[in-house]
Amino acid sequence: MALIALPAKAVEVPQAQGADRSDRDGNQALQNRGDRNQARENRGRRAADRPRQRNADRRGARSTPQREVREQRRAAPDQRAERRQERRTERRVDRRQDRSARGPAIAPAQARERAERRVDRRVDRRVDRRQDRRVERRTERRVDRRVDRRQDRRADRRQERRVDRNRTYRDARRDGYRNGYRNARRDVRRDRREARRDYRRWNRNQWRQNNRYNWYNYRRSNRRLYSLGRYYSPYRGYNYRRISIGFYLDSLFYSNRYWINDPWTYRLPEVYGPYRWVRYYDDVLLVNIYTGETVDVIYDFFW
Repeated sequence: MALIALPAKAVEVPQAQGADRSDRDGNQALQNRGDRNQARENRGRRAADRPRQRNADRRGARSTPQREVREQRRAAPDQRAERRQERRTERRVDRRQDRSARGPAIAPAQARERAERRVDRRVDRRVDRRQDRRVERRTERRVDRRVDRRQDRRADRRQERRVDRNRTYRDARRDGYRNGYRNARRDVRRDRREARRDYRRWNRNQWRQNNRYNWYNYRRSNRRLYSLGRYYSPYRGYNYRRISIGFYLDSLFYSNRYWINDPWTYRLPEVYGPYRWVRYYDDVLLVNIYTGETVDVIYDFFW
């Protein structure tokens, strides 16, 4: 086998070409990578700018008609005012033209008559108002005077009545002090005489013999009627003491709060003159209220 020897330059050229190629490929790869990264950044920016651009477009599209509408609204009042002024001016001009075309509608004489009528009507109204006011004032004054008179009369009558009452009361007190004291003494004496006379006529045994006043048997069939409840003494700390005939009681023990107003309810005889049936605890006393003397006694009458 034969070996061929190549020159050294021929061997170095292909090696140099391979190295150049590798360098170019590396540079190309780096460049390609940079282009890709740049493309990616551009895509990201475009994607981020798209919604902003859309929103801006939408705002612009919306703001344009809204602004126009706002401007129209702002300008509308001014336009309306101008139109109103123009209409008023046109109406005035039309009225003047119509008047000038028609000529004087009312003759001067008729105009004077109308003016005079107006003046007369005004004067009549003023006169009527004045008269009405005068009549109202007079009426109010009359009514006020009448009311004042009535009030004065009532006050005078009340004062006179008070004075008369005071006088009558004073006179009565004077007359009572002068004559009433004597009359009172006479009445007391008369009552005492009648009390003595009635006391002599009262018989303690006669009514007990009468079967109509048999309260003991009547109480058996009407027990609730004789149950009056607790007895309250007129004096604090006073206890029950058995009282007999001829004993004189204090006036508070036979006051009207202890009276038996209907004796027949308990089958007791009717009393007369100064005598009264009086409850004393569970007993019943017949008392002469003028003297306080106990005339008759029934023990254990109530439950």
